[in-house]
Amino acid sequence: MTIRVALDQETEARLIAQARYQGVPLEKLAERLLAEALTESSPPNGSLSAEEFHRMLEGMAEGSDKLPNLPTECFTRESFYEDRLYGRDAAPRR
Repeated sequence: MTIRVALDQETEARLIAQARYQGVPLEKLAERLLAEALTESSPPNGSLSAEEFHRMLEGMAEGSDKLPNLPTECFTRESFYEDRLYGRDAAPRR
């Protein structure tokens, strides 16, 4: 199927620059971007392909390099509920 799409100058320039950067024909880049957009916005059917699963994990991990490294001890059950264990309220009462 062939579809004609009118792009504003900024979008056209970005598309051309991205195609040059990736070394692919403009049409192939536009086709791939459209396929990715449709895959990302398609309704979930209860299963993911391996590629979709990896993309989901990458999206979840995006920006995680800025998170602090915490020791494993920070993630024990006791660490989440220590106020209750010691008879104190987690939040001060008003």
